[in-house]
Amino acid sequence: MFEFEVIKKDKDTGARRGRIITDHGAIETPIFMPVGTQATVKSMDQDDLKEMGAQIILGNSYHLYLRPGMDIMEQAGGLHKFMNWDRPILTDSGGFQVFSLADLREITEEGVAFRSHLDGSKHFMTPEKSMEIQNIIGSDIMMAFDECAPADADYNYAKKSMEMTSRWAERSLKAHKNPEHQNLFGIVQGGMFKDLRAQSAKDLVSMDFPGYAIGGLSVGESKDTMFDILGHTTQYLPENKPRYLMGVGSIDALIEGVFRGVDMFDCVLQTRIARNGTALTSQGKKVIRNAQYANDFTPLDEECDCPVCRNYTKAYIRHLIKSNEILGARLLTYHNLYFTLNLMNRVRNAIENGTLFELREEVFSKYGIPIKEKKWNQY
Repeated sequence: MFEFEVIKKDKDTGARRGRIITDHGAIETPIFMPVGTQATVKSMDQDDLKEMGAQIILGNSYHLYLRPGMDIMEQAGGLHKFMNWDRPILTDSGGFQVFSLADLREITEEGVAFRSHLDGSKHFMTPEKSMEIQNIIGSDIMMAFDECAPADADYNYAKKSMEMTSRWAERSLKAHKNPEHQNLFGIVQGGMFKDLRAQSAKDLVSMDFPGYAIGGLSVGESKDTMFDILGHTTQYLPENKPRYLMGVGSIDALIEGVFRGVDMFDCVLQTRIARNGTALTSQGKKVIRNAQYANDFTPLDEECDCPVCRNYTKAYIRHLIKSNEILGARLLTYHNLYFTLNLMNRVRNAIENGTLFELREEVFSKYGIPIKEKKWNQY
């Protein structure tokens, strides 16, 4: 099952308020999706995720393929049962992880030969293999196998990579064995070149995927370039299909992405910086491990009503982080995910109420983020 409905469009921007229906439930959009790389959102259990309002989480095909392996995943009955999560799951194709293994892989038309980062063993990933893996995992939303070109790729490389990604998308569609219950998204590539992005989007739209992801952004380019390429790309994607910006989750990028018509986001930022002792707050990032918080007995964020902010102080959480106690990372992770999910809830309400500009101004001013476009220039 897969349905997408645009409930309301913002009249002054490209933002949309929507709803995705899958076999495992509804997803209210725009949405941020916590990343559960290895069948776990690090330090969170499934009750935590439900309590904070996570509607959908991610699994990582590359990591799950290597460990625990597809035999165990198949025996468990898929990822939902394996990790006891009864809400929607999205899996990536493994393309980005392979891209990040620059020293351990070789790309050909057929697929990608790579060595495991775990034990050096040799593997060969193709569009067909990626589909087989994701079909076994049983995710509600799957990704076509793609190549993610680096931000500094020249035009010729980006063009060849994009064209191969389109061919791989066709092969992914043909190899997908469970379209009635699992929904395959194509991934727009093309580097930092607008004509290539437009061509990639047109190629994929002609294949009629249930939804479209935008990959190859936030890979080293500037924020201005990312927003420019993103705004250019979304205009070529159908109004009646969801749009997913992959691997992007900073506060400014979430809001600017919504302005440009994005419905879905994911990022490891929230969980990664928590493990390094940093909190996302309404007043910007706070590095709680810093000495200035040693005797600060106030909450992480006075404006947040999450259980962490209701029950614990900066001084206590700093003590946990400095002592390498697991609870410190757990509390900061919970807060950062709650903060981000709550922000997206506010974004959805703002689209419904026609107050998106006001929300952006409030959030950006508290964060110290300059607003470069006071008005919305439609692409």
